[in-house]
Amino acid sequence: MTTNVREPSLLPASAIPDGCAAWNGEHAHAWATAALPSWVPVRPRRWSVELTLWCAVLAAFGLLATTDLPPDLVALLPLQVVWWLWRPEVVRFSGPALVVLVVVRGTGLPWPALVGAALLVLASVTATELRARARARQRESALVAADGVTALPPDADVPVRRGGLFLKFGAGLAVPGVVLLATSGLWHGTGDRQLAVAEGLFALGLALTLLLSGTLGRRRATALRTTPAPVLRVLVGKDEHEDAVIYAADDPQALRPLLTVATRAARDDEGAGDDKGDKDDEAAREELEELLEAATAPSPGPLREAVLYGTPCDGAEILLVGAAEEPGEPPVAEWSTGPVRPLPEGTAGRRLAREERAALRKTRDEELAEALRAEIAVVPVRQWRAGAVDRLAGFLTALWCAGYFLLAIDDSLWFRALLLLTGLMCAVRVPVKLRWRVTADRTGIWLNRLRAPRHIPWDDLRAARRESFELQLRVRDGDNWAVAAPRWSWLQRRRRLAHPYDALAAELSAMIADPALRPTGESGAKERGRPLWPFAVILGIA
Repeated sequence: MTTNVREPSLLPASAIPDGCAAWNGEHAHAWATAALPSWVPVRPRRWSVELTLWCAVLAAFGLLATTDLPPDLVALLPLQVVWWLWRPEVVRFSGPALVVLVVVRGTGLPWPALVGAALLVLASVTATELRARARARQRESALVAADGVTALPPDADVPVRRGGLFLKFGAGLAVPGVVLLATSGLWHGTGDRQLAVAEGLFALGLALTLLLSGTLGRRRATALRTTPAPVLRVLVGKDEHEDAVIYAADDPQALRPLLTVATRAARDDEGAGDDKGDKDDEAAREELEELLEAATAPSPGPLREAVLYGTPCDGAEILLVGAAEEPGEPPVAEWSTGPVRPLPEGTAGRRLAREERAALRKTRDEELAEALRAEIAVVPVRQWRAGAVDRLAGFLTALWCAGYFLLAIDDSLWFRALLLLTGLMCAVRVPVKLRWRVTADRTGIWLNRLRAPRHIPWDDLRAARRESFELQLRVRDGDNWAVAAPRWSWLQRRRRLAHPYDALAAELSAMIADPALRPTGESGAKERGRPLWPFAVILGIA
């Protein structure tokens, strides 16, 4: 159960289409039970997609270095995992294609490779079919709940921007893929030619995936704007990612979230003329500040009544017209910027438990902040610097980079280029982890970097937070600063220890909130820390 028990904000009757039914009771329960089991991956977060991409790239290198698989099969196997998580529509075609490719090109392969490919195809196709059937059941249940009532969404004349970012990135990623394929015959070694073909196919597959995602998203968003859509009355809230969370209309205590979807408020100035760029920049800054304020708010806002336009199901596009958070304000229209993701029963339970743990953590953080606020002594200059956990993080980063050198048994040009990039990344990251320093004076804070120290005035420093493994300093212009180090929550709770990042964030947050606690003097060049580029040069040479 969520900690939010306030009455939902009411939506004006004029914003509710005639005959719009409430999505509650038996219909909401039937829709929820039509969702997939929790073991089927339908909700990949950005970090999981990024991790999958990195693992896919490493798997492609590993398969080429340790097996005799043909390059096209090496590229398709990792892509199958990406499509399984991200674009299940492709799996229906890529699965049979992978089977045919293994039969035609995989003669003489060892049995572990054949078994692995068979299991991958079986798991991905099974999960995709389960998702397709669950999606059909959800659509049918939602249409029954709407009882045939449809309405044309408001703000339908707003330009469709859905999928634009994917289309741009997909087009950009297709260029190196085509170049690698076109120039693969120019490489001298057989291994280099095979790697060029495999990486070219892999890059082209990712590019086509992005282009398909952007095209499908834009097509569905356009269809939602141009035709009357089913409408349902629901309750909507926000989660820790600022995504919209949909609840049944008769669930004011938010006991059972049904689905989540990333949304963006429709703005009247999106289709403006000459001053469109300035307004877009201003709107982006306002939206960023709203998100940051919401992230640092002591508790989530109340649920809001809303009208859902569209047919909610896995992968669908919707529009939410909800009550404003402030009384007296007009209703807010929010277009989906991502697909609808249902919440299975188990996932919903874990989500509520996560909210309760987050509320407890926030309470502990507030208690820590109050304790530190009482202990803060006003000094001319205050400094924080890397400690034991940062040295451990630097050691783990160096160990990870060294692993590439130990595992790189291939002398091809591609592996040498990979080792060079890995070494440069290690040379840049390790000095920052080992030697970072934050210096606070009356003008703001100073961050030492590879080059000259960076100055952030107090008015531009929005928040200091510890997010997962990261210490984040959020800046008004969006150029945030972060550093990561290991943490063990269970050990901290058991030993009643505070992570250094928690203490630093609490102390800086107190200074941001209360100018009387800020340092009174001005820091010198020595206190701000030396540039870190000499350490990076030494590591790079080594």
